[in-house]
Amino acid sequence: MTVTLRKPSADEYEEWSGAELQGYVDEIVASGTMSREAAEDKGRRDTADTLPQGLATPGQLIFRLEADGQPVGWLWLSLRNPRAEAGVGFIYDISVDEAFRGRGYGRAAMQLAEDEGRRNGLHALGLNVFGHNAIARTLYSSLGYWETSVQMRKDL
Repeated sequence: MTVTLRKPSADEYEEWSGAELQGYVDEIVASGTMSREAAEDKGRRDTADTLPQGLATPGQLIFRLEADGQPVGWLWLSLRNPRAEAGVGFIYDISVDEAFRGRGYGRAAMQLAEDEGRRNGLHALGLNVFGHNAIARTLYSSLGYWETSVQMRKDL
C-alpha cells in the first residue's frame, strides 16, 4: 500500500470545505459544549479566520489522502499553531473516508503530516481531539503525541 498526499482540485476543495465545516459542527455538538446553532456560528467564524482565502490561504496546507492512487481521505495542516511558538504546526483535520477506515490510512496520514511539517521547517505538531473520539486519541498516543491540556465538564 502506497499512501500519498496531493493538492486537491478547486471542486474537491469546495466539496471538502462544506463537509469539513459540517463535521466540525457535529463534533462540537457531540461534545456537549454548544447547541447546534451556536456550533454552526462558531464553525463559520473559525473557518473565516483560518481559511480566509480558501485553498490559497498562505500557511494552510490541504491535501487529498490517496492510497495507491485512490482518494481515501483528507489532511489539513497549518504551518502555524495559534496556541504555540513559531515552528509548531497544527493539524486541523485528518479524516479517512468511512469506507476506508481501519486499514492504517489514518496512521499513514499522520506520518505524512509529520514529514510535511519537517519539510516546511517545523519542529513540532499540535492538534485538538474531542474527548469522545477514543479511536483518534488512541492513534495519536500510539504515534507519540501527549496531552497538553484536558477540558472537562459536568452538566448540572
